[in-house]
Amino acid sequence: MSRIFTVPFASVYPLYVAKAEKKGRSKDEVDQVVCWLTGFDEATLERHLAAGTTFEDLFAEADLNPNASLITGVVCGVRVESLDDPLMQRIRYLDKLVDELAKGRPMEKVLRVDPGPSA
Repeated sequence: MSRIFTVPFASVYPLYVAKAEKKGRSKDEVDQVVCWLTGFDEATLERHLAAGTTFEDLFAEADLNPNASLITGVVCGVRVESLDDPLMQRIRYLDKLVDELAKGRPMEKVLRVDPGPSA
């Protein structure tokens, strides 16, 4: 079991926010990304942050977005789509989304919004 599984999400969350804000994005956008991936609303996210919920418990309670499997790419030198451990993959999905947000990708692309058929 990886050590990150038992780390409180609240201890990493400020790093996600700082990374995004350093690149001109907002805490609200980070919250939107976290809520999109986990299926939480703002109140549930705040509850997990206040409770010191571990990544393991956070994702155990999450209702992962059905489009999460569309998240691909490399985080920390590892392809997120090829990770075998489901919990590690979910953590890396979140890392990847925050990375994309910080790199200035439009929110529709970060959240894998299907533009629908072209007219």
